[in-house]
Amino acid sequence: MRRLLSRPGILWGAAADLGRTALLALVLCAAGPVAAWASCFPVSDPGYVALRPQVDDNPAHVLSVVAARLHALDRAGAAHDPRRLAALYAVQANAYAILELDHQARGAAQKGLALVNGPTDPLRLDLLSTAALDIYTQAGIRGAIRTIAAARAQQPEDSLSGVCLEIALGALERRANESALATRTLTQAYHDTETPARAAAHADAAIELSSALRGVGDFQEALPLVRQKIAWDAAHGDAEALSVSTYLEAEDLQAMRQFAAAIAAFGQARSISVSLGDHEGVAFSDMRICQLLTELGHYGAARPLCDSAAQVFAASRSTDVLKQTQVYLAKLDLRAGDPRQALRILDRVLDRQGTDMAPGVVGIAYRTRARAFGDLHDYGRAYSDLQEYLRRYRATVLARRLSLQATVKERALAQLEIARNAVLQRQLDLTRKRETRQTERLRWVAAAGTAGVLVIALLSYILITNLRHRRQLLRLATEDNLTGLPNRGRTMELAKAALEAAAAQHRPLTVAVIDLDHFKTINDRLGHAAGDHVLREFARVSRGSLRLGDTLGRWGGEEFLLILPDTTLDAALASVERLRVLALAIQVPCADREMQVRVTFSAGLATTADGARSLDEIIARADAALYEAKNEGRDLVRIDRESYRTASTGVRRALTLR
Repeated sequence: MRRLLSRPGILWGAAADLGRTALLALVLCAAGPVAAWASCFPVSDPGYVALRPQVDDNPAHVLSVVAARLHALDRAGAAHDPRRLAALYAVQANAYAILELDHQARGAAQKGLALVNGPTDPLRLDLLSTAALDIYTQAGIRGAIRTIAAARAQQPEDSLSGVCLEIALGALERRANESALATRTLTQAYHDTETPARAAAHADAAIELSSALRGVGDFQEALPLVRQKIAWDAAHGDAEALSVSTYLEAEDLQAMRQFAAAIAAFGQARSISVSLGDHEGVAFSDMRICQLLTELGHYGAARPLCDSAAQVFAASRSTDVLKQTQVYLAKLDLRAGDPRQALRILDRVLDRQGTDMAPGVVGIAYRTRARAFGDLHDYGRAYSDLQEYLRRYRATVLARRLSLQATVKERALAQLEIARNAVLQRQLDLTRKRETRQTERLRWVAAAGTAGVLVIALLSYILITNLRHRRQLLRLATEDNLTGLPNRGRTMELAKAALEAAAAQHRPLTVAVIDLDHFKTINDRLGHAAGDHVLREFARVSRGSLRLGDTLGRWGGEEFLLILPDTTLDAALASVERLRVLALAIQVPCADREMQVRVTFSAGLATTADGARSLDEIIARADAALYEAKNEGRDLVRIDRESYRTASTGVRRALTLR
């Protein structure tokens, strides 16, 4: 996995808009097809046939063997067989490519290309593909696209070599940020390899197509394609490729918010990397597991993994992933109540304003630093960083949306170009097989008799038991064990569902971020038991005050997120004010009866009424309003600036009086 994930610095210029997930997929697809070219372009030269299978396992050794043979040919001084010499250069180019020596790989491939001709010559096509797939500058990629497209046009109709060149062309189009065009090309290649004789090329087309879909955020479609490649790698014992394809499966699961499954998949990728002695592969998995554990609130288990990954990335000078890991460490410091340490880390991370990091990670870094500034009561800088996060988030979402629209269109066109008669024939064959299987099953069911009834009864009992355990596990996974409120993950799910319903019904939705004032002082002076009492009591009185459809979830620490569907700013402000009065009545237990402790909170409100449609944007704006409330003295409710422009006169008068 190390050689497949060690290109970030080289590829970043070509993949700046894709983020880390798409970057890893791009790297995989840059290196992945090289292993299959031997089957795509069957070269018959004995030297090539003997050495090429060894390239993936020990490229350095193969390079020394090739160098010795080239030297021996030079010393002989006789006229050389051009094909024999070109075959040695092809092996040398592939070995250099595996070792990430792109310049040397292209040089060896060009030497070989000077010795062979013929548009369908397998040796020439092998050299041509290797040279093209080891180009990473935008200008070079454009030229490589033209070269591979011309070579593909010269191949016989429906030939394996033509399909393999089509896969290479799709990989190059995606490197050129032509995601829609790449999806169309790779969809065609994927369907053109749906035969047992082309199983290896089909697996390569699947992983390439999944990477194109992942690049535009279509993780639902990318996931089954990645799993197809995982099955192929496992069946053929390719541990290094399996570690990468399993890692990409985990990233798809993470993007789809299937956190438990994602952690398990990252763990599998990590185990494979450990068995290979691949320290960077282990570090990538550790970083992702740390990120997921942090999202789930398991901070103690997350920190050692992030610390370990950061050490490996620092030693290998992988700046971008090192900074990404440091962002997660800063979030852990914030959760541990050390905003100054978090701020020191984030200032180093953003020393170049994020130009040396993935765009998505830069946004998280600004948002996390805003929280650190807020915890240190530097609300001006907190607001500035939140604005920067929102600007970057909107730009990323817009670009992703446009790319996804174009990709969907191109993929639909590719599907129409596939031979319909062949598809109908396959469907007919499949229907006949299903009918045959169903007939056989009915015969077995009829013969089973009483035994079948007993089996059904046993299965019913197991199903009921599993459902009971599943409900218990689901409650534990979605409920905050201190307050009984939905935890952060469940709150986000409910908030997204409420936002989708509000958009579908054209009804307003208001979000409030609530933060208990001086909570750290309560913990420090009265102990954590008193602090836990305040959190539980606030949750209890809030549940009694809210409507049935409202959602109050624990957002983290002393912070809560309130989701108010079908609620205008006037009604939302009244609801939050009721909560504020109820909070004042909470009795805080303390040994000193003369000590008076008042429970107050500050809150920020944002609404969809002003046209906002992204949940992250609405929450970020509510967070910004919260910082304004904190900055103005606490025990206040504030509305974000965008929502304030659409607020009624009553809301503005109420805010002025408060």
